[in-house]
Amino acid sequence: MSKHAEATHNDKRYIELGYNISYYRKHKGYTQEQLAEKLDISRQHLGAVEAPNIVRSVSLDLLFNIADALEVDVRELLDFHGNA
Repeated sequence: MSKHAEATHNDKRYIELGYNISYYRKHKGYTQEQLAEKLDISRQHLGAVEAPNIVRSVSLDLLFNIADALEVDVRELLDFHGNA
């Protein structure tokens, strides 16, 4: 796989991850502001992670913290064939 094709494939994964985070956040009844506060990040940062038109990488630490805050298994956030 070429570097460009690999980047494009990962971009799609980040977009799907953002959709999943948004889905579980809303399911939990949190606003972006509330979840961002729990995570000790800015609402703008969380908004960029969730935004489908912005490709924003996410550290494993942040991913684990999001899963913990939403009380879901991290695998649920990485399931790109389910809710998103």
